[in-house]
Amino acid sequence: MKIGQLSKATGVSARSIRYYEKQKLLTAKRLDNEYREFDEVDIKRVQTIQIYLELGMSTKEILEILKCHDDINVYTGSDGFCDEMLEAYEDKREEISGQIQSLMAVQRRLDQRIEQMREQRVLVNREGSAVEETSPLGEASIR
Repeated sequence: MKIGQLSKATGVSARSIRYYEKQKLLTAKRLDNEYREFDEVDIKRVQTIQIYLELGMSTKEILEILKCHDDINVYTGSDGFCDEMLEAYEDKREEISGQIQSLMAVQRRLDQRIEQMREQRVLVNREGSAVEETSPLGEASIR
């Protein structure tokens, strides 16, 4: 199948498919006219790439996982098993846990700052209502 057909079958743009090929995630056969030719198995491979991208993995990480896939010849809907895949999953989970902790720390700092600003607003409003104002004629009045 041609790149347009693969794009239609997977819902992935031809531009993305070319990028996957450039990153060595996908390999197309070349016809005599230099057009790319893809097989049915490439549909599953593109879908697998999409899954890993949605998990937040880099193309470098995906390449290692796909090598593992290729080694165990798995495109049946199951990940199978190899050490590289397990390690990649564990590394990604650890990375995400770190990001969550960082975001929670930022959230706590924001909560503290918001509370400080609300307290300051209350003080300013109280002080503003008790401040003397001078009328245009120089008369002081308390609000």
